[in-house]
Amino acid sequence: MTTIETVRGPIAVEDIGVTLTHEHIFTKNPEIEQNWPDPEWEGEEPMIQKAVDALTALKANGIDTMVDLTVPGLGRYIPRIQQVAARVDLNIVVATGFYTFKDLPSFFQTHGPGLMVDGPELMSEFFVRDITEGIGDTGVKAVFIKIATDEFGITPGVERVMNAAAEAHKATGATISTHTHVEHFTGRLQQEFFRKAGVPLENVLIGHCGDSTDLDYLKELMDNGSTIGLDRFGMEQVLRDDRRIEMLVQLIELGYAEKITLSHDAGIFSINTPPSWRSRVSPNWHHANISDNILPAIRERGVSEESIRQIMVTNAARVLTGRR
Repeated sequence: MTTIETVRGPIAVEDIGVTLTHEHIFTKNPEIEQNWPDPEWEGEEPMIQKAVDALTALKANGIDTMVDLTVPGLGRYIPRIQQVAARVDLNIVVATGFYTFKDLPSFFQTHGPGLMVDGPELMSEFFVRDITEGIGDTGVKAVFIKIATDEFGITPGVERVMNAAAEAHKATGATISTHTHVEHFTGRLQQEFFRKAGVPLENVLIGHCGDSTDLDYLKELMDNGSTIGLDRFGMEQVLRDDRRIEMLVQLIELGYAEKITLSHDAGIFSINTPPSWRSRVSPNWHHANISDNILPAIRERGVSEESIRQIMVTNAARVLTGRR
């Protein structure tokens, strides 16, 4: 029986259920916040309780599993997530990787092959350790490997992360989940890079594709083998949900239901996009938007329960297990 690692430990893949594949719970910046506390961070216990309440309601509304792609670079702190997971029935899956659009922090600029502190690429070692042994001393094992390419493309720093991700995938079989910038078609860059690095594109989940209305671009990514994430529902400052729904329905009608996952890229708290800003600019950008609004809307458009299950359960289980 295949199992999937969650924050509470391994579960059978059959128990993964309806899954959101690209989310965040807490996006933090400890160095900033330790020196200049964020006024919207209400404290550890109140914010943990806020997450518990939201995820409990989400579970009651039919969501069984959430993938939290908060990795280093976004303030990953697993002990906090463990406290949330211990108080909810919903499964939480976490990731390894590193989040940067351009440069790496000074530690990685001094440590590595040919650098001042010469040695092997530590990121590869870190990613594999997170997946095979656990993150820090928590015992919680990562499932996905997260990388990002934005408008800057594959910079030297991003290239190091992507190389480390490729090596970690080859060592573990874990799916690589990505952040992209659709206006710069960086999903294409990712596919080209990982193909050359020996990573099967079936094991690369290309994220943020729901920001695009370029049907040919999205079909190209899927025809090349990757699953795509239409994973920013509610982020209407980028693209309205009605247009995201239109693209989703078109892709299903074209026969691509087996290559799609859905999510929000939302969070309970983010220092980068604080709650007050989100509520003002994109009030539907929250973890319940798909279950409350998007799935009912595509049902009204004639999308079958079979297709919805394919996307929300079967595809999610496939990328979580790393199976092609």
